[in-house]
Amino acid sequence: MATYKELLQQQQALAIEVENARRREISDAVTQVRNLISEFGLSERDVFPAGRKTSGPRAGGKVPPKYRDPSTGQTWTGRGKAPKWIDGKDRNKFLIA
Repeated sequence: MATYKELLQQQQALAIEVENARRREISDAVTQVRNLISEFGLSERDVFPAGRKTSGPRAGGKVPPKYRDPSTGQTWTGRGKAPKWIDGKDRNKFLIA
C-alpha cells in the first residue's frame, strides 16, 4: 500500500502526463484541420457559416434619454415607471429632438 506522500507524487506526475497528452492531441487536431482546410480550399465562412458573433447591445445597458423636463432639466429614457413630472401628461411635449 502506497503512502499519502507517494500517492500525491503519483497524482502530480499523472497530472503532468495528462496535460502533455492534451497538448499533443490538440496540436495533432489543429494540424489535421489545417490540412483539411487546405486540401478542400475552405474559407472561414465554409467552416463557420453563421460567422463570428459580435457583441451587440446588452440588456440593462445605458440608453439615451428620450424625454426632458424643460423646467428642471431632468431626463427619462422612457423605460420603467414614469417620473412624476411626465406621469399622466402628453409625452410628445417632452420629447428630446
